[in-house]
Amino acid sequence: MNRDLDKLQPYPFQKLASLFGAVKPNSSLKPIGLHIGEPKHATPQFIKDALINGLDGLANYPTTIGSDALRTAIADWLASRYGIPPLDAKTQVLPVNGSREALFAFAQAVIDRSRNDPAVVCPNPFYQIYEGAAFLAGATPYFLNTLPEDDFALNFAQLPESVWQRTQLIYVCSPGNPNGRVMPLSEWKTLFEMSDRHDFVIAADECYSEIYFGTDKPLGALQAAQQLGRTDYKNLVVFSSLSKRSNVPGMRSGFVAGDARVLEKFALYRTYHGCAMNPAIQAATIAAWNDEAHVAENRRLYAEKFSKVIALLAPVLPVTRPDAGFYLWLRTPVADTGFAQQLHRDYNVSVLPGSYLAREAHGINPGANFIRLALVAGLDETLEAARRIAEFTQKLS
Repeated sequence: MNRDLDKLQPYPFQKLASLFGAVKPNSSLKPIGLHIGEPKHATPQFIKDALINGLDGLANYPTTIGSDALRTAIADWLASRYGIPPLDAKTQVLPVNGSREALFAFAQAVIDRSRNDPAVVCPNPFYQIYEGAAFLAGATPYFLNTLPEDDFALNFAQLPESVWQRTQLIYVCSPGNPNGRVMPLSEWKTLFEMSDRHDFVIAADECYSEIYFGTDKPLGALQAAQQLGRTDYKNLVVFSSLSKRSNVPGMRSGFVAGDARVLEKFALYRTYHGCAMNPAIQAATIAAWNDEAHVAENRRLYAEKFSKVIALLAPVLPVTRPDAGFYLWLRTPVADTGFAQQLHRDYNVSVLPGSYLAREAHGINPGANFIRLALVAGLDETLEAARRIAEFTQKLS
């Protein structure tokens, strides 16, 4: 067996199950889960209809690169959403079966094992797929702690020049998971300059880009590149998904877009990987990317929840609305694992300890003493959970 499999750590939700297994939850209260970022809003009917109407496509083998209509729909959406010139739908856009699958597979295509001790850089806390992808591509992951005192910015100086010289790939997430921060243009500029200097590829995870508040749309990586004159998107590939935007996590539909040179090699890898998108899913995907009304309604639902939840929690916990996304990243008055376990035991609410989303790096675990709340359930259930968390926290103090 591949010995790199032994480097993989338990997934955060496996750790959570073990933590909760040590206590018995309060059975007088209905269980409410805020621990996992699985959208619970209703899937729009028109997407379901497009899926059903596309079932005749099951009679054909799909191509790895997807249909012309699908790639064009994605390219058109990118141009409209970010105000950038249309990408070449044939060479700069590739459909994928959800961003998770693609984020993992991308490292397998990018990392050159023949080069000495390849490095992959990740934010910390982070989406654990980044770390697993690095290990199974034969690389070593290195972490940039994103800290509240730095406004959760990527502090590139945390890693020595010797690591950057070996770096072949960096994962970034904007809006961030779990902190919801959007990277500003100045940070992108620094990152692009470092990519030029060390010739590493940037994997920009933007799966939360369409959940934001007000009219200020989060800056995207392709948009930042255009504004900085990088019209060829050199060494930049963006990953996006319909799961959060359109409430279709079970469809497993997303895309990658950016540097045509990198995508050509990634498409070659995927041809052998055997991960072409189901034709019926392609039909539903086209329908979803072509409609914005359901996305606006989705944002409205999240905005209402954030406003009311923050009002409930503010008297007992330091809480501010993130730039975007559907998570609240909250500092806890006691150890995050103890907070989560006791909350589950006494109030039957599940939240994720922040330390489970991070690694010990530079002398600390930057997720320690934080919890992540995913405000994905319906309004009433989410508010009930917030009231329970507030009552629990008040009793702790």
